[in-house]
Amino acid sequence: MIELFAGKDRTRLLAAGRAAAATLAHVGERLRPGISTATIDQWVRAHTKALGGKPSQLGYHGFPASVCTSRNEVVCHGVPRADVVLGEGDIVNVDVTTELDGFHGDTSATFLLGEVSKEGRHVVDVARRCLEVGIAEVRDGARFGDVGAAIQALAEREGCSVVRDYGGHGIGRAMHGPPHVAHHGKRGTGTRLRAGMCFTIEPMINLGRPEVRVLDDEWTVVTADGRWSAQFEHTVLVTETGCTVLTRAT
Repeated sequence: MIELFAGKDRTRLLAAGRAAAATLAHVGERLRPGISTATIDQWVRAHTKALGGKPSQLGYHGFPASVCTSRNEVVCHGVPRADVVLGEGDIVNVDVTTELDGFHGDTSATFLLGEVSKEGRHVVDVARRCLEVGIAEVRDGARFGDVGAAIQALAEREGCSVVRDYGGHGIGRAMHGPPHVAHHGKRGTGTRLRAGMCFTIEPMINLGRPEVRVLDDEWTVVTADGRWSAQFEHTVLVTETGCTVLTRAT
């Protein structure tokens, strides 16, 4: 069942979203070549604690870290490691989820490290724009197929593909719940959006084909063809007049 939030619960959702956004911004300001992804995990743990929150991802189904760090061909769920060091020209997605006062906020961004190739810059730009066109479809009475169709159309127009094995999700008192938010689809199909719904939109956009595989750590998802992937994510709340993006940096 999809929960509908109102009143003070919306205020708490916004607070959790802003906390996650603040931690993501904190990390983004410090990223540079030579930093290990394990260091990013340390930053997230410390900053989340300083804000009075908890990293929602830590221990979730056994996940061993407080943040996902997905570099280059890693699509999502990259596990921070001391021996994974960011290099000049890399791209890296940092995915932060914060629990604050019993509610969760989830956001991610893909960052450029130094001089990135034209293809790398392209997939990052397309992923960023795909998130925004998806958000633009969110309003009371729209359908989830409208969101997916807008994202898919932009990605394919730009020569990229949309990962179909993973999608957005409902969020609130739990980090993950219904509905599933596909980043592809047909307009006029899918569940109708209603004021009070809260969920993530987080398109994973590949330079090559959409197929993915999971590495032996049973977490890290990479592109099957080895080409690069980028992702951006926000938590959104459907309102009576449109939607509120809960994880925009303030």
